[in-house]
Amino acid sequence: MPKKPREITAVDVEGEPQFLARYDATKFDRLSVAVDVVLVAAFEGDLSTLLIRRGEHPFLGQHALPGGFLKKNETLEEAATRVLRSKANLAGVFLEQLYTFGEPRRDPRTRVISVVYYALVDEARFRAAATGEREVRSGRIRVSWEGETGGPVRVVDEKNRTLPLAFDHADIVGMAVKRLRGKLDYAPVGFQLMGETFTLLELQRVHETVLGRTLNKDSFRRRMLASGQLEATGRAQSGVDHRPAELYRFARPSAV
Repeated sequence: MPKKPREITAVDVEGEPQFLARYDATKFDRLSVAVDVVLVAAFEGDLSTLLIRRGEHPFLGQHALPGGFLKKNETLEEAATRVLRSKANLAGVFLEQLYTFGEPRRDPRTRVISVVYYALVDEARFRAAATGEREVRSGRIRVSWEGETGGPVRVVDEKNRTLPLAFDHADIVGMAVKRLRGKLDYAPVGFQLMGETFTLLELQRVHETVLGRTLNKDSFRRRMLASGQLEATGRAQSGVDHRPAELYRFARPSAV
């Protein structure tokens, strides 16, 4: 038999202001939301990331990615931008949402969901950010897996000593490496790791650093020149002890 329609009550016809006035948000669990940022640069044959030494529990003395709790009236991207500005003194950099980490016990204090972004900068801006404050330092990423296998990574200091990472941040950095490797061939993320101008060899070295393997010089050069993503500057390197190479820049797409 057909189900008898539910009778319409006074609650069904009330206005939205009345509904919101009596709405009880405490009926549901309230979770904390954090925003963390993986800042990545590629130089000297390594991917590097920015870390902050924790001065409080939990994970006192260990290193963590720049992050913070989401404020009530800000968007996720605004929070990520605030974190980069306040903890790394960086603004106007490439920033993209990476993944959401929500394992129930990832933070021993309470249930914290972290929305993670990754940011890409060239060597000069990264070094400036890493020397800003005593608690801030750079770490070199060591990846034990090939291609886009994925998984946690190690981060080491200048003496190749493993830096203990707080929370699940080893997994988070690993996810950023996996994303970069996956996007390198179809999105211009590699150019975000370069300075304003660069040689083809410098661009190749950055690609090799991200991928963790060597590339054929001739085929890489042909592919980059045919991609339409490079613009010749008409200038060459200066102050080098070899034949100066031509300088290029990223040909940013024109606005439609």
